[in-house]
Order: sequence, then C-alpha cells, then structure tokens
Amino acid sequence: MKTDERKKLTKKDIRKAAWSYIFFGQATQNFERMMGLGYCHVMEPILKKLYKDDKEEYIKGLQRHMQFFNTESQLGSIIPGITIAMEESRANGEDVSEELIVNTKNALMGPFAGIGDSMLIGTWNPILLSIGMGMCMLDGNPMGPIFFMITWLLSVLALQLYLFHKGYEMGIGLANEFFSNKELANKISKGLTTVGLVIIGGVAATTVRAKVIYSFVSGEMKIPLQSQIFDRIMPTLLPLIITLVAWYLMDKKKYKPTSLILFVIIFAAIMVLLKIM
Repeated sequence: MKTDERKKLTKKDIRKAAWSYIFFGQATQNFERMMGLGYCHVMEPILKKLYKDDKEEYIKGLQRHMQFFNTESQLGSIIPGITIAMEESRANGEDVSEELIVNTKNALMGPFAGIGDSMLIGTWNPILLSIGMGMCMLDGNPMGPIFFMITWLLSVLALQLYLFHKGYEMGIGLANEFFSNKELANKISKGLTTVGLVIIGGVAATTVRAKVIYSFVSGEMKIPLQSQIFDRIMPTLLPLIITLVAWYLMDKKKYKPTSLILFVIIFAAIMVLLKIM
C-alpha cells in the first residue's frame, strides 16, 4: 500500500474515542457481555472510518468488539488504545488477524483488572478516603467528601486519558513489555499489598469508634477501664479487635455485609444497654 493511501487516524479521532470510553465504557453492563457493548460503542466510529470502503470488514469489527470484555476501567483504558492501534494496522494491510485482536483483549483484561484493583481500588481510593474522613470526622467539615470527589475524579480522568493515548502510541508492544518483566510485576504487587495494609490499618484506627465507658468502683477507688487500662496497653486496641473480628467473619465465615452490619448493630445495642460501651 502506498504511503498516500494509508488509512491514518487523527489525534481528534483518538481523543474522541478516549472520552467515549470514559463516559460509556461501563454504561451498559450485563452478565452476558459485561463491558462489551460499551467497548463496541467506543470502537464503532474508529471502525467506520478505517473500513468505510469495506462494509463486510466493518461488520466483522463490530462483532469482534461486541464480545465479552471486563477489566478495571481506569487502568484498563490502555486496552482500547492498544486495540485501536491494532485495528489501524489491520486496515492498512498489516499482518494483524481477527484472532490476534480478540486474543490480545482477552489476555490483557485479566492482568490489568488485578493490578488496577490493587493500585486504585485497594490503595489509592482508601488513601483519599482516609484523608477525606479525617477532615470531617471531628467537626463535620464538608471539605472532606468534596476533597475526595474532586481528587479521585481528576486523578482517574488524567490516568485514563494518558493510558488510552499511550496504548495507541505504543500498540501491543507496550503491554508485552510490561507483563514480560515478572520481577517488576512481583515488586509492584508486593509494594501495593504493603501500602494497602498500612492504609487500611490507619483507616480502621481513625474511623472505628469503640470506647469502654464502664469504670471499676471499689469504695472510693474508681478506675475508668478505657483510660487506665486499654489506652495504656494500646491506643485504639478495641477498634483493632473489632476490625479483625469483622474481617474474620467475612473472610473465613463468609458473612454477607448486611449480616455483618446487623451483627455490629446488635452488639453495640447490647453494650449500650449494659452501660459497658
């Protein structure tokens, strides 16, 4: 194919596709295709431009991008960028088969889902939440939720736009290079796990309230259990115990969140009635 006949997508095309993914990538979730319909919606204008002279290939493109797709939407925004680069190469006669495009999507959505959930949902999100809750816990400062919403929105929007464009620029080579480095992937996973545990511990210590109001009285001697016993052993010891019990019930005993909430309400009511907490 001659250079002047090459089908080329513009920056405007990629930018429109990126914003389309941000707004519609998860707009039509269902059990059969998950994010598949939203993914196809993002790809449709791209396919229409690339295969405007080949209706059969255009239809095939819609069909292959209507298939099941599911990943972490923020970090996973790199995948449609890569896919667009592959579709552009295929439209220009390069050796990019339908199977390669579909298999690439299927291979990438799992790893990016796992890493995205660890980095964003399991680490970045709790960090922002802990800061926001810390701002409003004592005096109800409305800047807490406002800070969280603005910071989360701006950070994930910037990340999605950057990764979408980077995926298009680098193509399939970017993903292959990242996932072939097992040592780097293991270090990232271990680091994120450590940071996540530290953050969750900090959130539990500052947001879980559990104080003993009972005081031991003998004659004129009065010993407040909270300040004289528990606080001297370990500050926020009881919130830690409650958090670990909640984790145990959900992880080991498979309690549902609603059942756990009901359990905590009943426990709190009993402690209040007995004037212990």
